[in-house]
Amino acid sequence: MKKILSAFIAIVITCGILIFGNYQLAHSANPDHHEEKVLNLFNWGDYIDPKLVKKFERTTGYKVTIQTFDSNESMIEKIRQGGISYDLTVPSEYMVEKMKNMNLLIPIDLSRIHNQNNIDPEFMNRNFDPHNQYSLPYFWGTLGIVYNDKYVKPQEVQHWQDLWDPKFKNSLLLIDSVRDIFAVSLITMDKSINTKDYQTLLQARDRLVKLTPNVKAIVADEIKMYMEQEESYLAVDWSGEAREMMSVNPHLHYVVPNEGSNIWLDNFVIPRTAKHFDAIYKFLNFMNEPENAAQNTKYVGYSTPNRAAKKNLPRSIVENKSFYPAETTMEHLDTYRDLGQEIVEDYNDLYLEFKMSRQ
Repeated sequence: MKKILSAFIAIVITCGILIFGNYQLAHSANPDHHEEKVLNLFNWGDYIDPKLVKKFERTTGYKVTIQTFDSNESMIEKIRQGGISYDLTVPSEYMVEKMKNMNLLIPIDLSRIHNQNNIDPEFMNRNFDPHNQYSLPYFWGTLGIVYNDKYVKPQEVQHWQDLWDPKFKNSLLLIDSVRDIFAVSLITMDKSINTKDYQTLLQARDRLVKLTPNVKAIVADEIKMYMEQEESYLAVDWSGEAREMMSVNPHLHYVVPNEGSNIWLDNFVIPRTAKHFDAIYKFLNFMNEPENAAQNTKYVGYSTPNRAAKKNLPRSIVENKSFYPAETTMEHLDTYRDLGQEIVEDYNDLYLEFKMSRQ
């Protein structure tokens, strides 16, 4: 009898172990089960409406923690180190390509993005991420010229070449961005903004050196204050920054030269350190709702890729060709590509030489 009882107990224990093992296996296969109700977002500074974050937390019960970065390069370094488990981050297009090549990203399951049709096809399936395997568009914008109509007539600054005019001596502010400033020079030479040819880059640097008499300063965020306060009346800057300046000083205007410029696209991606997948997809769907995307666009100031959201935006915004350019201009806009570390160093070195030439 004891032997029978012992055998029965052994069978019960074995069955219990098997049931528990299957339970564990099923739950490990579903990363959303019992995960913390947290979303760790790694974003550019002041690049999402705080009220929208609160709304997401209130309606879903998830807590959003946000850490910020100030450049694509500092962002990727943090992701590469892997010390913190970020669930989402927001790289620009060339950095998406680089992160993908470095195996730093987890593919996006588009079947879980139930409102992806809200996104304008113009911003999907781009060359840096075919079929959007790893990224979803967040905001986009352009590089252009800001001018003050009290000192500059509109017809005087419709093209990049106009910036070299001697009448603009010591009047031009440049955003401190290697690829952007080289793009200005390369476009005037009818060259690709993604060129890898060193001789072409040398020529672009020489053209920039010829621009130095007109350059008052090469700055970062201060460019907005200087333009708003009319300490200078010409600048090369991004569309969202231009829109902020224009909201303060009505004499400021923004133009995208129709011969070409950079169109940048910031994107949501899932870093390989991500843990909270249910939160990730709830957040992506939430941000892609037209009402939410429109609210965020009003706050951030850049152009939205969400075509459904544009119906909730003032006509003064969506019909402004400075921020939503005509198709004829859009056709000449190009995104930056990942050029590889060696070529990037060439750009950086030549840009430094240009900056030193001003001393």
